[in-house]
Amino acid sequence: QVQLVESGGDLVQAGGSLRLSCGVSESISGIIALNWYRQAPGKEREYVARITAGGNTNYADSVKGRFTISRDNAKNTVYLQMNSLKPEDTAVYYCNLVIWTGLQTKDYWGQGTQVTVSS
Repeated sequence: QVQLVESGGDLVQAGGSLRLSCGVSESISGIIALNWYRQAPGKEREYVARITAGGNTNYADSVKGRFTISRDNAKNTVYLQMNSLKPEDTAVYYCNLVIWTGLQTKDYWGQGTQVTVSS
């Protein structure tokens, strides 16, 4: 069973930076994309950023220009560099892996890491 483990969440002041990491427990084939989502208290989970198998990236408008998603294939790890953090970035951040099994897509989720931005 593939496992995703996020780390790097912390309490930081507005304007600060954090780097989140998501380690994938094993090398697997059929990866479509690795995504970051977040969920703030009382709100629905929302999309943050994506990196595809081909290395293309995409960002939610709310984080564009401040967050950068990247990956290290040798370490089976995806990163989310977050700069110029705002209080509204406070949320639990989740890593999501989407693969193609040959028959259908399949999603894996991490347990989340808390990011708190103080004003």
